[in-house]
Amino acid sequence: MKKILFLLSIIVLTSCEKSLIEEPKSLVVEAFFNTATEVETATNLIYSPLRNSNYSVYEATLECQSDYANGRGSWAPLHVFQGLDDANITRVAGLWNTFYLSIRDANLVIKNAPTGKSISKADVAKYVAEAKFMRAFNYFQLVRNWAGVPLRTENNMEVIDLKRSTADEVYALIVADLTEAETNLPDNPAVAGRPTKWAAKTMLADVYLQLGKFAEARDKADEVIKSNKFSLVPTVTKTDFQAKVWGPDLVSTTEEIFYLKYARQVNQGNYMLWISNHPDTKLFNFGGAYVIYLDVTSTYYKSWNSSDLRKGLWDLINFGLGANTLVSSKFTDQLAVSQVGAGNDDPVYGYSDVLLIYAEASSRAGNGPTESGMEALNKVHRRAYGKAPGVASSIDYNLADYNAATFLDLVLTERSYEFQLGGKRWLDLKRTGKVKEAVLAATGKTVADKHLLWPIPVSEMNYNKGLDPTKDQNPGY
Repeated sequence: MKKILFLLSIIVLTSCEKSLIEEPKSLVVEAFFNTATEVETATNLIYSPLRNSNYSVYEATLECQSDYANGRGSWAPLHVFQGLDDANITRVAGLWNTFYLSIRDANLVIKNAPTGKSISKADVAKYVAEAKFMRAFNYFQLVRNWAGVPLRTENNMEVIDLKRSTADEVYALIVADLTEAETNLPDNPAVAGRPTKWAAKTMLADVYLQLGKFAEARDKADEVIKSNKFSLVPTVTKTDFQAKVWGPDLVSTTEEIFYLKYARQVNQGNYMLWISNHPDTKLFNFGGAYVIYLDVTSTYYKSWNSSDLRKGLWDLINFGLGANTLVSSKFTDQLAVSQVGAGNDDPVYGYSDVLLIYAEASSRAGNGPTESGMEALNKVHRRAYGKAPGVASSIDYNLADYNAATFLDLVLTERSYEFQLGGKRWLDLKRTGKVKEAVLAATGKTVADKHLLWPIPVSEMNYNKGLDPTKDQNPGY
């Protein structure tokens, strides 16, 4: 019910979206930001561009760039690692537009909510904080994939020609937005799916990890851990992962921190099920495009312990490339109502993110793994083997066996297992400087430098005269 309630205001406002775009002054400012209900509805619109299949496409695009996964069809060129072809240049241009559309909707709330005539200061602070959380979220995706980008805020919304800011300037805005968000967002969500201060702290920890501010990342993740508000859902079988951790009927779980919420309604469901599933598994009743696949003979898959329940979420499917291909069954929904009508939420940030951020950051801050960091990693590891997350087990990793370098590799491997289909592996390899060596070891291919960033869309270059196509385009495009 909570998931449905969160979606209702988005659905109700669908007819208003065109007016919001075409007449922002007359409709939004004068008639749309006067009450808490109106501001909440406008805030919900920030999520629409992401939820409308686009974030799933974003994750799939990143996943196909990882060292362990392959892309099928139009995604296949991503695994050549020489830069994007025309089809994928068009695809990421759509993602650029998605992130900026969401940023535009966030800026509208940030700018206009404080002018409301019948809304309390507390509600203004809460919704502005949520909008800033989402603005930071979008810029975090942009800066990691395109580096410096034009910074569009509530103060320059009407400026068309805007120069490209540096990556440092983008990160400064992200940190400022998240710092305000963690102060003014609520402790608990009024409705499942709304971000809380814990979501802001988690993303801030992730941003600090990206920036190499390891002590800050460690401490921010530790705040979330010590809140005792979250815990890993226990599992015994792979079906427990499919149903109890990521299942389509879940409203929320003890490990949810920030998920994109979906429901079994046409065009309101999770598109990743269509992207990742195969018809032969019969786990998604609309078949699937099986865009992402693994190879059973790969070193990555062979070195993955078969007792790990997460390994069992890859099924042998011969779809024309031979008997060694593996297709994911992480997300299942046999009652979905359309290709974009599955009920599974997208686990953007869960408690395992916090634990693994803490594990890595605590080691890198102190130049070696710590007891608490190893315990954080072991909780995720135990759960994956069907063990109680908080109870020491025979499958635990031992602190004495690792130094700073080998522990980082251990954490990155655990993250690769835990966040399959989440698009995090490629970004992890980039931020740790391991892309070229990992891809070479896994595929024998050399990553071209231009593959490390996506091209700024030609449409942006044509529209925004503050950009110089000869100087501002990313290398190689």
